[in-house]
Amino acid sequence: MKNEHSESIHQSAGSFSRFFKLQQHNTCVRTEAIAGLTTFLTMVYIVFVNPQILAAAHMDAKVVFVTTCLIAGIGSIAMGLIANLPVALAPAMGLNAFFAFVVVGAMGMSWQTAMGAIFWGAVGLFLLTLFRIRYWMIANIPMSLRIGITSGIGLFIAMMGLKNSGVIVANKDTLVAIGDLTSHGVLLGIVGFFIIAVLSSRNFHAAVLVSIVVTSCCGLFFGDVHFNGIYSAPSGISGVIGEVDIRGALSLDLAGIIFSFMLINLFDSSGTLIGVTDKAGLIGKDGKFPNMHKALYVDSLSSVAGAFIGTSSVTAYIESTAGVSVGGRTGLTAVVVGVLFLLVMFFSPLAEIVPGYATAGALIFVGVLMTSSLARIDWDDFTESVPAFITAVMMPFTFSITEGIALGFLAYCIMKIFCGRWRELNLCVIAVALLFALKIILVD
Repeated sequence: MKNEHSESIHQSAGSFSRFFKLQQHNTCVRTEAIAGLTTFLTMVYIVFVNPQILAAAHMDAKVVFVTTCLIAGIGSIAMGLIANLPVALAPAMGLNAFFAFVVVGAMGMSWQTAMGAIFWGAVGLFLLTLFRIRYWMIANIPMSLRIGITSGIGLFIAMMGLKNSGVIVANKDTLVAIGDLTSHGVLLGIVGFFIIAVLSSRNFHAAVLVSIVVTSCCGLFFGDVHFNGIYSAPSGISGVIGEVDIRGALSLDLAGIIFSFMLINLFDSSGTLIGVTDKAGLIGKDGKFPNMHKALYVDSLSSVAGAFIGTSSVTAYIESTAGVSVGGRTGLTAVVVGVLFLLVMFFSPLAEIVPGYATAGALIFVGVLMTSSLARIDWDDFTESVPAFITAVMMPFTFSITEGIALGFLAYCIMKIFCGRWRELNLCVIAVALLFALKIILVD
Protein backbone atom coordinates (compact mmCIF):
# COMPACT_ATOMS: atom_id res chain seq x y z
CA MET A 1 0.00 0.00 0.00
CA LYS A 2 2.86 2.32 0.92
CA ASN A 3 4.62 1.54 -2.37
CA GLU A 4 1.45 2.27 -4.33
CA HIS A 5 1.14 5.65 -2.58
CA SER A 6 4.78 6.52 -3.33
CA GLU A 7 4.32 5.47 -6.95
CA SER A 8 1.20 7.68 -7.21
CA ILE A 9 3.11 10.70 -5.90
CA HIS A 10 5.96 10.00 -8.31
CA GLN A 11 3.53 9.80 -11.26
CA SER A 12 1.89 13.08 -10.22
CA ALA A 13 5.28 14.80 -9.99
CA GLY A 14 6.13 13.39 -13.41
CA SER A 15 2.91 14.79 -14.87
CA PHE A 16 3.67 18.23 -13.45
CA SER A 17 7.20 18.00 -14.79
CA ARG A 18 6.03 17.23 -18.32
CA PHE A 19 3.18 19.74 -18.42
CA PHE A 20 5.17 22.69 -17.02
CA LYS A 21 8.46 21.60 -18.63
CA LEU A 22 10.25 21.68 -15.30
CA GLN A 23 13.39 19.90 -16.49
CA GLN A 24 13.86 22.30 -19.39
CA HIS A 25 13.77 25.17 -16.87
CA ASN A 26 16.12 23.42 -14.41
CA THR A 27 13.55 23.33 -11.61
CA CYS A 28 11.37 20.82 -9.75
CA VAL A 29 7.95 20.57 -8.11
CA ARG A 30 9.32 21.33 -4.63
CA THR A 31 11.13 24.47 -5.81
CA GLU A 32 8.07 25.71 -7.71
CA ALA A 33 5.83 25.11 -4.66
CA ILE A 34 8.18 27.07 -2.39
CA ALA A 35 8.34 29.85 -4.99
CA GLY A 36 4.54 29.95 -5.17
CA LEU A 37 4.23 30.20 -1.39
CA THR A 38 6.85 32.97 -1.32
CA THR A 39 5.04 35.01 -3.99
CA PHE A 40 1.73 34.47 -2.21
CA LEU A 41 3.08 35.75 1.11
CA THR A 42 4.40 38.92 -0.53
CA MET A 43 1.09 39.81 -2.23
CA VAL A 44 -1.62 38.37 0.04
CA TYR A 45 -1.94 41.85 1.56
CA ILE A 46 -4.19 42.72 -1.40
CA VAL A 47 -7.05 40.64 0.09
CA PHE A 48 -7.04 43.00 3.08
CA VAL A 49 -6.25 46.27 1.31
CA ASN A 50 -8.56 45.99 -1.70
CA PRO A 51 -11.78 45.46 0.31
CA GLN A 52 -10.98 48.49 2.48
CA ILE A 53 -10.34 50.71 -0.53
CA LEU A 54 -13.41 49.58 -2.44
CA ALA A 55 -15.51 49.89 0.73
CA ALA A 56 -14.86 53.64 0.46
CA ALA A 57 -16.88 53.43 -2.77
CA HIS A 58 -19.82 52.01 -0.75
CA MET A 59 -19.17 48.43 -1.84
CA ASP A 60 -19.64 45.51 0.57
CA ALA A 61 -16.16 44.75 1.96
CA LYS A 62 -17.08 41.09 2.65
CA VAL A 63 -18.11 40.56 -0.96
CA VAL A 64 -15.04 42.39 -2.28
CA PHE A 65 -12.85 40.12 -0.13
CA VAL A 66 -14.33 37.09 -1.90
CA THR A 67 -14.13 38.58 -5.41
CA THR A 68 -10.52 39.66 -4.78
CA CYS A 69 -9.55 36.13 -3.77
CA LEU A 70 -11.57 34.64 -6.62
CA ILE A 71 -10.12 36.72 -9.47
CA ALA A 72 -6.56 36.55 -8.07
CA GLY A 73 -6.90 32.78 -7.84
CA ILE A 74 -8.43 32.21 -11.26
CA GLY A 75 -6.16 34.76 -12.99
CA SER A 76 -2.97 33.32 -11.49
CA ILE A 77 -3.96 29.73 -12.30
CA ALA A 78 -4.84 30.74 -15.87
CA MET A 79 -1.46 32.47 -16.28
CA GLY A 80 0.29 29.33 -15.05
CA LEU A 81 -1.68 26.83 -17.13
CA ILE A 82 -1.94 28.81 -20.37
CA ALA A 83 1.28 30.86 -20.50
CA ASN A 84 3.46 28.69 -18.22
CA LEU A 85 5.00 31.75 -16.57
CA PRO A 86 5.76 32.31 -12.83
CA VAL A 87 3.62 35.47 -12.80
CA ALA A 88 0.73 35.95 -10.38
CA LEU A 89 -2.25 38.23 -11.02
CA ALA A 90 -4.45 40.25 -8.65
CA PRO A 91 -6.47 43.50 -8.57
CA ALA A 92 -4.20 46.46 -9.35
CA MET A 93 -3.12 48.90 -6.70
CA GLY A 94 -3.62 52.42 -7.99
CA LEU A 95 -6.61 51.65 -10.15
CA ASN A 96 -8.60 50.63 -7.08
CA ALA A 97 -7.72 53.92 -5.35
CA PHE A 98 -8.56 55.91 -8.49
CA PHE A 99 -11.89 54.11 -8.72
CA ALA A 100 -12.86 54.54 -5.06
CA PHE A 101 -11.50 57.93 -4.07
CA VAL A 102 -11.73 59.88 -7.34
CA VAL A 103 -14.37 58.46 -9.67
CA VAL A 104 -16.82 57.48 -6.91
CA GLY A 105 -15.71 59.69 -4.01
CA ALA A 106 -14.80 63.01 -5.64
CA MET A 107 -16.93 62.79 -8.79
CA GLY A 108 -19.94 61.34 -7.00
CA MET A 109 -20.51 58.52 -9.46
CA SER A 110 -22.15 55.28 -8.36
CA TRP A 111 -19.82 52.34 -7.92
CA GLN A 112 -21.87 50.40 -10.44
CA THR A 113 -21.21 52.92 -13.23
CA ALA A 114 -17.58 53.46 -12.21
CA MET A 115 -16.99 49.70 -12.30
CA GLY A 116 -18.58 49.72 -15.75
CA ALA A 117 -15.91 52.22 -16.80
CA ILE A 118 -13.23 49.83 -15.53
CA PHE A 119 -14.91 47.07 -17.55
CA TRP A 120 -14.75 49.06 -20.78
CA GLY A 121 -11.16 50.06 -20.05
CA ALA A 122 -10.33 46.36 -19.72
CA VAL A 123 -12.19 45.58 -22.95
CA GLY A 124 -10.15 48.31 -24.64
CA LEU A 125 -6.95 46.71 -23.32
CA PHE A 126 -8.06 43.34 -24.73
CA LEU A 127 -8.77 44.89 -28.14
CA LEU A 128 -5.36 46.58 -28.13
CA THR A 129 -3.85 43.16 -27.41
CA LEU A 130 -5.97 41.41 -30.03
CA PHE A 131 -5.03 43.84 -32.82
CA ARG A 132 -1.36 44.07 -31.73
CA ILE A 133 -1.72 47.83 -31.01
CA ARG A 134 -0.62 47.20 -27.44
CA TYR A 135 2.93 46.42 -28.52
CA TRP A 136 3.04 49.53 -30.71
CA MET A 137 1.92 51.79 -27.84
CA ILE A 138 4.40 50.25 -25.39
CA ALA A 139 7.22 50.86 -27.86
CA ASN A 140 6.21 54.43 -28.76
CA ILE A 141 5.15 56.12 -25.52
CA PRO A 142 8.28 57.81 -24.10
CA MET A 143 9.95 56.35 -21.03
CA SER A 144 9.71 59.70 -19.21
CA LEU A 145 5.90 59.70 -19.47
CA ARG A 146 5.68 56.06 -18.42
CA ILE A 147 7.83 56.80 -15.37
CA GLY A 148 5.76 59.91 -14.64
CA ILE A 149 2.52 57.90 -14.74
CA THR A 150 3.87 55.14 -12.47
CA SER A 151 5.37 57.63 -10.00
CA GLY A 152 2.24 59.78 -9.96
CA ILE A 153 0.08 56.79 -9.09
CA GLY A 154 2.60 55.97 -6.35
CA LEU A 155 2.30 59.48 -4.90
CA PHE A 156 -1.49 59.24 -5.10
CA ILE A 157 -1.54 55.90 -3.27
CA ALA A 158 0.90 57.18 -0.64
CA MET A 159 -1.33 60.20 -0.04
CA MET A 160 -4.28 57.86 0.55
CA GLY A 161 -2.20 55.86 3.01
CA LEU A 162 -1.18 58.99 4.90
CA LYS A 163 -4.83 60.10 4.98
CA ASN A 164 -6.14 56.71 6.13
CA SER A 165 -3.60 56.57 8.93
CA GLY A 166 -4.43 60.12 10.04
CA VAL A 167 -0.88 61.39 9.45
CA ILE A 168 -2.33 64.12 7.22
CA VAL A 169 -5.74 65.76 7.61
CA ALA A 170 -7.75 68.34 5.69
CA ASN A 171 -7.25 72.01 6.55
CA LYS A 172 -9.32 74.84 5.08
CA ASP A 173 -6.40 77.30 5.20
CA THR A 174 -3.47 75.15 4.07
CA LEU A 175 -5.43 72.40 2.26
CA VAL A 176 -3.61 69.72 4.28
CA ALA A 177 -1.95 69.62 7.68
CA ILE A 178 -0.26 67.16 10.03
CA GLY A 179 -2.62 64.99 12.06
CA ASP A 180 -2.60 64.16 15.77
CA LEU A 181 0.65 62.27 16.12
CA THR A 182 -0.25 61.27 19.69
CA SER A 183 -3.26 59.24 18.53
CA HIS A 184 -2.67 55.50 18.78
CA GLY A 185 -4.16 54.99 15.30
CA VAL A 186 -1.70 57.42 13.73
CA LEU A 187 1.22 55.95 15.66
CA LEU A 188 0.29 52.40 14.65
CA GLY A 189 0.01 53.46 11.02
CA ILE A 190 3.52 54.92 11.19
CA VAL A 191 4.84 51.84 13.02
CA GLY A 192 3.27 49.60 10.37
CA PHE A 193 5.04 51.49 7.60
CA PHE A 194 8.44 51.22 9.26
CA ILE A 195 7.92 47.51 9.95
CA ILE A 196 7.49 47.03 6.19
CA ALA A 197 10.41 49.30 5.32
CA VAL A 198 12.84 47.68 7.75
CA LEU A 199 11.86 44.08 6.95
CA SER A 200 11.92 44.77 3.21
CA SER A 201 15.40 46.24 3.48
CA ARG A 202 16.42 42.93 5.06
CA ASN A 203 14.84 41.03 2.12
CA PHE A 204 12.02 39.57 4.24
CA HIS A 205 9.39 38.64 1.65
CA ALA A 206 6.30 38.71 3.91
CA ALA A 207 7.03 42.19 5.32
CA VAL A 208 3.62 43.65 4.42
CA LEU A 209 1.75 40.68 5.87
CA VAL A 210 3.73 40.90 9.13
CA SER A 211 2.97 44.63 9.41
CA ILE A 212 -0.77 44.08 8.92
CA VAL A 213 -0.83 41.25 11.49
CA VAL A 214 1.11 43.24 14.12
CA THR A 215 -0.91 46.45 13.76
CA SER A 216 -4.22 44.53 13.63
CA CYS A 217 -3.31 42.74 16.88
CA CYS A 218 -2.63 46.15 18.41
CA GLY A 219 -6.02 47.25 17.13
CA LEU A 220 -7.62 44.35 18.98
CA PHE A 221 -5.81 45.42 22.16
CA PHE A 222 -7.09 49.01 21.85
CA GLY A 223 -10.61 47.80 21.08
CA ASP A 224 -10.72 49.31 17.58
CA VAL A 225 -11.79 45.98 16.09
CA HIS A 226 -13.25 42.75 17.44
CA PHE A 227 -12.30 39.14 16.83
CA ASN A 228 -15.10 37.16 15.14
CA GLY A 229 -13.34 33.91 14.42
CA ILE A 230 -11.03 32.63 11.72
CA TYR A 231 -12.98 30.34 9.41
CA SER A 232 -16.20 31.15 7.56
CA ALA A 233 -17.92 30.08 4.38
CA PRO A 234 -17.36 32.65 1.59
CA SER A 235 -19.95 35.41 1.33
CA GLY A 236 -22.28 35.32 -1.64
CA ILE A 237 -21.36 37.64 -4.50
CA SER A 238 -24.83 38.04 -5.97
CA GLY A 239 -24.92 41.61 -4.65
CA VAL A 240 -22.10 42.53 -7.04
CA ILE A 241 -22.36 40.26 -10.09
CA GLY A 242 -25.03 41.65 -12.37
CA GLU A 243 -24.92 45.05 -10.64
CA VAL A 244 -22.10 46.54 -12.73
CA ASP A 245 -23.61 49.20 -14.99
CA ILE A 246 -21.88 48.30 -18.25
CA ARG A 247 -24.33 50.13 -20.49
CA GLY A 248 -24.45 53.28 -18.35
CA ALA A 249 -20.67 53.58 -18.42
CA LEU A 250 -20.67 53.98 -22.22
CA SER A 251 -20.86 57.75 -22.01
CA LEU A 252 -18.80 60.53 -23.60
CA ASP A 253 -18.40 62.04 -20.13
CA LEU A 254 -16.54 58.90 -19.04
CA ALA A 255 -14.35 58.59 -22.13
CA GLY A 256 -11.32 60.14 -20.39
CA ILE A 257 -11.71 57.89 -17.35
CA ILE A 258 -12.10 54.75 -19.48
CA PHE A 259 -9.04 55.72 -21.51
CA SER A 260 -7.07 56.36 -18.30
CA PHE A 261 -8.02 52.97 -16.86
CA MET A 262 -6.90 51.32 -20.09
CA LEU A 263 -3.63 53.27 -20.33
CA ILE A 264 -2.62 52.66 -16.71
CA ASN A 265 -3.34 48.94 -16.97
CA LEU A 266 -1.43 48.83 -20.26
CA PHE A 267 1.81 50.08 -18.72
CA ASP A 268 1.39 48.39 -15.35
CA SER A 269 0.77 44.87 -16.62
CA SER A 270 3.13 44.99 -19.61
CA GLY A 271 5.99 46.46 -17.59
CA THR A 272 5.54 43.93 -14.80
CA LEU A 273 5.46 40.96 -17.19
CA ILE A 274 8.71 42.13 -18.77
CA GLY A 275 10.31 42.79 -15.36
CA VAL A 276 9.40 39.41 -13.85
CA THR A 277 10.37 37.34 -16.89
CA ASP A 278 13.65 39.25 -17.16
CA LYS A 279 14.37 38.46 -13.49
CA ALA A 280 13.66 34.80 -14.27
CA GLY A 281 16.08 34.84 -17.21
CA LEU A 282 13.32 34.14 -19.72
CA ILE A 283 13.76 37.26 -21.88
CA GLY A 284 15.37 36.56 -25.25
CA LYS A 285 17.72 38.76 -27.25
CA ASP A 286 14.73 40.15 -29.15
CA GLY A 287 13.26 41.47 -25.88
CA LYS A 288 10.41 38.95 -25.90
CA PHE A 289 9.60 36.18 -23.43
CA PRO A 290 8.02 32.72 -23.96
CA ASN A 291 4.27 32.67 -24.63
CA MET A 292 4.20 36.47 -24.64
CA HIS A 293 0.96 36.69 -26.62
CA LYS A 294 -0.77 34.12 -24.39
CA ALA A 295 0.33 36.00 -21.25
CA LEU A 296 -1.04 39.30 -22.55
CA TYR A 297 -4.36 37.65 -23.47
CA VAL A 298 -4.68 36.10 -20.00
CA ASP A 299 -3.79 39.43 -18.41
CA SER A 300 -6.34 41.46 -20.39
CA LEU A 301 -9.16 38.90 -20.16
CA SER A 302 -8.60 38.63 -16.39
CA SER A 303 -9.12 42.39 -16.17
CA VAL A 304 -12.42 42.09 -18.05
CA ALA A 305 -13.55 39.26 -15.76
CA GLY A 306 -12.43 41.13 -12.66
CA ALA A 307 -14.48 44.21 -13.49
CA PHE A 308 -17.48 42.06 -14.41
CA ILE A 309 -17.53 40.36 -10.99
CA GLY A 310 -16.99 43.66 -9.18
CA THR A 311 -13.34 44.33 -8.46
CA SER A 312 -10.78 46.68 -9.96
CA SER A 313 -8.68 45.82 -13.02
CA VAL A 314 -6.41 42.82 -12.65
CA THR A 315 -2.72 43.07 -13.40
CA ALA A 316 0.50 41.10 -13.14
CA TYR A 317 2.16 41.65 -9.75
CA ILE A 318 5.79 42.70 -9.45
CA GLU A 319 5.82 40.71 -6.18
CA SER A 320 6.13 37.67 -8.44
CA THR A 321 9.86 38.43 -8.51
CA ALA A 322 9.98 37.19 -4.89
CA GLY A 323 9.06 33.70 -6.07
CA VAL A 324 11.45 33.95 -9.00
CA SER A 325 14.26 34.89 -6.59
CA VAL A 326 13.87 31.53 -4.80
CA GLY A 327 13.81 29.48 -7.99
CA GLY A 328 10.35 29.78 -9.57
CA ARG A 329 10.64 29.49 -13.34
CA THR A 330 7.37 28.02 -14.65
CA GLY A 331 3.63 28.36 -14.46
CA LEU A 332 3.48 25.89 -11.59
CA THR A 333 4.58 28.77 -9.33
CA ALA A 334 1.58 30.84 -10.48
CA VAL A 335 -0.79 27.88 -10.06
CA VAL A 336 0.34 27.41 -6.44
CA VAL A 337 -0.31 31.13 -5.82
CA GLY A 338 -3.77 30.86 -7.36
CA VAL A 339 -4.75 27.83 -5.28
CA LEU A 340 -3.65 29.60 -2.08
CA PHE A 341 -5.76 32.65 -2.98
CA LEU A 342 -8.81 30.42 -3.48
CA LEU A 343 -8.22 28.83 -0.06
CA VAL A 344 -8.02 32.27 1.60
CA MET A 345 -11.69 32.83 0.69
CA PHE A 346 -12.61 30.62 3.66
CA PHE A 347 -10.86 32.93 6.15
CA SER A 348 -12.88 36.10 5.59
CA PRO A 349 -13.34 36.87 9.34
CA LEU A 350 -9.62 37.70 9.45
CA ALA A 351 -10.18 40.57 7.01
CA GLU A 352 -12.80 42.07 9.33
CA ILE A 353 -10.28 42.61 12.14
CA VAL A 354 -7.94 44.70 9.99
CA PRO A 355 -8.40 48.42 10.83
CA GLY A 356 -7.73 51.16 8.29
CA TYR A 357 -4.43 52.20 9.83
CA ALA A 358 -3.16 48.61 9.55
CA THR A 359 -3.17 48.79 5.74
CA ALA A 360 -2.02 52.42 5.57
CA GLY A 361 1.62 51.42 5.91
CA ALA A 362 1.29 49.12 2.88
CA LEU A 363 -0.16 51.96 0.78
CA ILE A 364 2.65 54.33 1.74
CA PHE A 365 5.29 51.69 1.01
CA VAL A 366 3.75 50.97 -2.41
CA GLY A 367 4.19 54.69 -3.02
CA VAL A 368 7.88 54.39 -2.14
CA LEU A 369 8.35 51.54 -4.62
CA MET A 370 6.47 53.24 -7.45
CA THR A 371 8.17 56.64 -7.13
CA SER A 372 11.67 55.13 -7.03
CA SER A 373 11.66 55.03 -10.84
CA LEU A 374 11.97 58.84 -10.92
CA ALA A 375 15.71 58.29 -10.51
CA ARG A 376 15.77 57.09 -14.13
CA ILE A 377 14.63 60.47 -15.49
CA ASP A 378 17.22 62.66 -17.22
CA TRP A 379 16.58 65.77 -15.12
CA ASP A 380 18.97 67.87 -17.21
CA ASP A 381 16.79 67.39 -20.28
CA PHE A 382 13.79 69.60 -19.52
CA THR A 383 11.86 68.28 -22.54
CA GLU A 384 11.77 64.93 -20.71
CA SER A 385 11.88 65.90 -17.02
CA VAL A 386 9.20 68.63 -17.09
CA PRO A 387 6.46 66.39 -18.58
CA ALA A 388 7.42 63.57 -16.18
CA PHE A 389 7.27 65.97 -13.23
CA ILE A 390 3.92 67.42 -14.30
CA THR A 391 2.45 63.94 -14.81
CA ALA A 392 3.60 62.76 -11.38
CA VAL A 393 2.72 65.75 -9.20
CA MET A 394 -0.58 66.64 -10.86
CA MET A 395 -2.12 63.29 -9.94
CA PRO A 396 -2.14 63.91 -6.17
CA PHE A 397 -2.50 67.71 -6.52
CA THR A 398 -5.59 67.46 -8.76
CA PHE A 399 -6.78 64.29 -7.01
CA SER A 400 -7.13 62.72 -10.45
CA ILE A 401 -4.97 60.20 -12.27
CA THR A 402 -6.72 61.10 -15.53
CA GLU A 403 -5.77 64.78 -15.28
CA GLY A 404 -2.18 63.89 -14.46
CA ILE A 405 -1.87 61.71 -17.57
CA ALA A 406 -3.60 64.30 -19.78
CA LEU A 407 -1.45 67.22 -18.62
CA GLY A 408 1.69 65.10 -18.91
CA PHE A 409 1.08 64.23 -22.57
CA LEU A 410 0.18 67.81 -23.42
CA ALA A 411 3.29 69.10 -21.62
CA TYR A 412 5.45 66.64 -23.55
CA CYS A 413 4.18 67.94 -26.88
CA ILE A 414 4.52 71.57 -25.81
CA MET A 415 8.12 71.12 -24.61
CA LYS A 416 9.23 69.21 -27.70
CA ILE A 417 7.58 71.65 -30.16
CA PHE A 418 8.72 74.92 -28.57
CA CYS A 419 12.22 73.63 -27.85
CA GLY A 420 12.67 72.85 -31.53
CA ARG A 421 12.66 69.08 -31.05
CA TRP A 422 9.28 68.34 -32.61
CA ARG A 423 10.83 65.55 -34.72
CA GLU A 424 11.09 63.49 -31.52
CA LEU A 425 7.30 63.34 -31.30
CA ASN A 426 5.67 60.22 -32.72
CA LEU A 427 2.17 59.46 -33.91
CA CYS A 428 1.22 57.65 -30.70
CA VAL A 429 2.09 60.58 -28.41
CA ILE A 430 0.42 63.12 -30.71
CA ALA A 431 -2.75 61.01 -30.97
CA VAL A 432 -3.05 60.54 -27.19
CA ALA A 433 -2.37 64.25 -26.54
CA LEU A 434 -5.03 65.27 -29.09
CA LEU A 435 -7.58 62.91 -27.52
CA PHE A 436 -6.98 64.45 -24.10
CA ALA A 437 -7.10 67.98 -25.56
CA LEU A 438 -10.48 67.21 -27.13
CA LYS A 439 -11.68 65.82 -23.80
CA ILE A 440 -10.68 69.04 -22.02
CA ILE A 441 -12.29 71.25 -24.68
CA LEU A 442 -15.47 69.30 -25.45
CA VAL A 443 -16.20 67.35 -22.25
CA ASP A 444 -14.68 69.18 -19.29
